[in-house]
Amino acid sequence: MRKLLLLLATAIVILTGCARMGQPDGGWYDETPPHVVGATPEDQSTNVRARNITIYFDEYIKLDNPTEKVVVSPPQLEAPEIKGAGRRITVELKDSLLPGTTYTVDFSDAISDNNEGNPLGNYTYSFSTGEHIDTMEVAGHVVEAENMEPIKGILVGLYDNLSDTAFSTQSMLRVARTDSRGYFVIKGVAPGNYRIYALQEADGDYRRSQKSEKIAFTHDIITPTCKPDVRQDTLWRDSLHIADIIPTGYTHFLPDDIVLRAFTEEQTDRFFLKNERKQADNFTLFFTYGHSELPEMKGLNFDERDAFLLEANEQLDTLRYWIKDTLLVNQDTLQMQLRFLATDSTGTLQMQTDTISVLSKEPYAKRMKERQKEQEKWEKQQEKARKKGKEAQDEMPPVPLDIKVGIKSDMMPDNSITIEAATPILAIDTTKIHLSVKRDTLFDNKPFILRSEKVDVEGMESAQRKFILLPDSTGNLWTIGAQYSLVIDSAAFTDIYGNVSTNIKKGATIRKEEDFTTIIFHVAQLEDAPYVGQLLDSQDKVVRHTSSPTGDLTFNYVKPGEYYLRVFADNNNNGRWDTGNYDEDRQAEKVYYYPEKVECKAHWPLEKSWNPGTEKILKPSAITKQKPDKEKRIKSQNMARAQKLGIIYIPPGTNINNIQKK
Repeated sequence: MRKLLLLLATAIVILTGCARMGQPDGGWYDETPPHVVGATPEDQSTNVRARNITIYFDEYIKLDNPTEKVVVSPPQLEAPEIKGAGRRITVELKDSLLPGTTYTVDFSDAISDNNEGNPLGNYTYSFSTGEHIDTMEVAGHVVEAENMEPIKGILVGLYDNLSDTAFSTQSMLRVARTDSRGYFVIKGVAPGNYRIYALQEADGDYRRSQKSEKIAFTHDIITPTCKPDVRQDTLWRDSLHIADIIPTGYTHFLPDDIVLRAFTEEQTDRFFLKNERKQADNFTLFFTYGHSELPEMKGLNFDERDAFLLEANEQLDTLRYWIKDTLLVNQDTLQMQLRFLATDSTGTLQMQTDTISVLSKEPYAKRMKERQKEQEKWEKQQEKARKKGKEAQDEMPPVPLDIKVGIKSDMMPDNSITIEAATPILAIDTTKIHLSVKRDTLFDNKPFILRSEKVDVEGMESAQRKFILLPDSTGNLWTIGAQYSLVIDSAAFTDIYGNVSTNIKKGATIRKEEDFTTIIFHVAQLEDAPYVGQLLDSQDKVVRHTSSPTGDLTFNYVKPGEYYLRVFADNNNNGRWDTGNYDEDRQAEKVYYYPEKVECKAHWPLEKSWNPGTEKILKPSAITKQKPDKEKRIKSQNMARAQKLGIIYIPPGTNINNIQKK
């Protein structure tokens, strides 16, 4: 007992001793965070008129990135000046003070001591221009509506004006900014009813003023309340060991579980962006938004009639024009007049006329020079062959048509073979395409389907460059366990310039049943809409997808491994996730993540039931890309030093009575 008291006395000396930073003998480290010793005006002051604030500390402090971490509420249209120097922080508010209003300056974790970087913690200074301080708080998370990723640094604001137009016409009443977890706390809130919004603003006016701004909204009415509660505070001995757990009473502010799903509206305003001609034989027109009515083109230095083939994307906002005539290909500049639909200042589509010049990045002279070099190189090769008595050619062969065949050596039964040409195809000789399957030691020819993957647009001939090859049997599925061979003879494909393809031979083996499995999810439908299910890998990338009008999602031919599941309600039944629209009062299609990892084994079907409405987990942390910032903690360096000295060290705040009992 005497020995224990001696050790405890030594520990108390350690606890109460002054830190001697920088002394030759080392000394004890400063593990005490800075403390606020005063402020002008005083914290929680009322009837304040001054716009200059000074906060004083008991030691030298550092203020980390105040423009990002410090948030003043109500929001300031002119950015306040916030500085940290020595033992004080100064805040100068530029906007005029509002009458009868509580102001908060939320420093988050921006304040730490100057020596060891010990954080003060989440510190908020407040004052009121009226007779009392508002102390209510609301809290929650903001996530991306599409993939439930936490959004860092987005503004979250309250309005006491419950009108739908307030978000677009008025600045936010009280604001906060989300941390790296997407978490926010809005402080200094007065009792009442509020609407809440999130805004990734672009112009500093604290309201939705541009369609390009990421937003989140809800029709739920927020009514702040509070109640007394108890939490368990943990005192850490070091980074791995707990020193003590202390129950602490506190005021629990509600609601604290708000979830805002943010989205960026689809850009529907249509403008012409640019033209691009990377290669001489084609050029591309880029628009901000597509339209089924194609641009009208009039050549100013060429005849535009029947001059092009069109290759468009599904959105019709990227239009690639292939030049059919080689004489026109060799023309470095194409001048044309474009008439197209564009959005005017009122948001209405109107016909607009522009004159543009389409310039080739590969001028004709440069191409001819490079072709001449290739010709001379080929002639030298033939001359060398003749001198060595080898066979030589009299005419340089044409450049073959570049064809790429996408085929996996080990395919799933529902995979497809892709064929892509470098230039548009004019003719296909299917008799020169041979698909065969191995039976015993021989290959038998099999029928196939060759499907063009072009996007047809009324009023213009479409370019064909991409194709899908499928087996014409068993519902377009490859035979399980079979070995296939694909042979494409010379001249099977001919492009619009007369170039022909060369021989191609590829093979593939279809995986056997023991190489894959089936996953079935019975998902409770929370909305009156079909569900689209997406099986994800560890990088949150889609590896399989399926859909169902009833919520019964079946994933066939799944490789053994670990996966995650994402489901969204396909409200417009188009098979893809769609964003929301504020003016149309339409939320983004709701996304749910299954909270657990899905592990499947080969040839072992997996079946699960899931009700997304009962889950509180926003997204599994293993596939969440926006990771939380490393939490700032007091550095526990004195423990290691005490161990070297062979004495006991008890961190400040530890209950010594508990240690004596132990």
